[in-house]
Amino acid sequence: MNDELYDSLQYLQKEKSIDPEVMMEAIKGALKAAAEKNYKHPDLDVFVDMNPETRGLAVYLRKKVVETVTDPMTEISEGQARMKYGSKELGDTILEPINSRDFNRIAVKSAKDVILQQIREAERKSLYADYYDKANKVITGKVQRYVGKNVVINLGKIDAILTENEMIKGETFYPNQRVRVYVVRVENASKGPRIILSRKSSLLVKALFEEEVAEVADGTVEIKAIAREAGSRSKMAVWSNVPEVDAVGACVGQNGSRVAAVVDELGGEKIDIVSWDENPAYFIENALSPAKVVTVVVDEDERAAKVVVPDYQLSLAIGKEGQNARLTARLTGYKIDIKSETQALESGELEQFQQEYYEDGEDGYEGEGDELYDDADSEYQDDFYPEENEETGSDEYDGEEIPTGDEE
Repeated sequence: MNDELYDSLQYLQKEKSIDPEVMMEAIKGALKAAAEKNYKHPDLDVFVDMNPETRGLAVYLRKKVVETVTDPMTEISEGQARMKYGSKELGDTILEPINSRDFNRIAVKSAKDVILQQIREAERKSLYADYYDKANKVITGKVQRYVGKNVVINLGKIDAILTENEMIKGETFYPNQRVRVYVVRVENASKGPRIILSRKSSLLVKALFEEEVAEVADGTVEIKAIAREAGSRSKMAVWSNVPEVDAVGACVGQNGSRVAAVVDELGGEKIDIVSWDENPAYFIENALSPAKVVTVVVDEDERAAKVVVPDYQLSLAIGKEGQNARLTARLTGYKIDIKSETQALESGELEQFQQEYYEDGEDGYEGEGDELYDDADSEYQDDFYPEENEETGSDEYDGEEIPTGDEE
């Protein structure tokens, strides 16, 4: 019987990572409670001894050696103590063994319930400890089944739910498919750890690059900002803390191998990798990639920027349904007003930019005009982004509005 008990403790340790010491304390407490319930004595002093080395288990009643016994459940006479346990003096304490098999049904059930409760509690704490460190990281899970429009994903020792709101739009899964998910947080709930997963978060993109790019993992290259429309397109701004390392090139990889691995993991989602710059005008110019820029003038107090692009680049700068401008606004944190050169000249704004902003010392940037946009990842991006011409016109973009046409 004792062998089976200790074998069970080893199983719980191996399969559920439950500390045997924790379970032994639970068993001791359960047997003590069962004895008290069985004997129904208010002053009963129960001692449970467990020895994993000898695989021993025994339950005792502590009794005091007295001259005259008034309570046989807590006291023993001097003569009887000497007869049973050898040399004993008045005032000594002896341990008198009791047989736990003699406990009544109610006491046994009570002990069983306590042990099972302790096993569940220990398992819950163990699982929480195991998965707490996985928060803000990417882990691989196996798809189990759909529950409505949500997906149950097995993470090894526990199942978690990827909700419809945290899936990439249009993404579908099949049973036993292995999928990478981002652990948003791990909550310590009453029924066990509750793990919040996401495939939609921009932090998934960051975590994937941290795994794929050694320079990002060791801090040589820093990801400054990410703007994402999951399943469609992301923009990521990077900066190198080592002048000799090209941040964009490190993330793109040789022949685009590194970024291609992330793109594949995200189901073909397009990714623009641009250089971050502390000068917001330069940063906005970079963020509008793959479109080229003639002039950028920013108002840092208003967090707004006016951008002039070549006429034939206007639709590319705005992007399909305003996506490029919208993502640029989110990435940089600036409202962006994009105009073509013709529009800026007709409104007189282009000349005004040059005279007022530059003379007054406002932050601004004058681009390369009709020369091709040049960046470390331009060749890779050209492969992924054919020139877009669905939209024309200009408007102010704050990351939410879709362009509607030329401003009057």
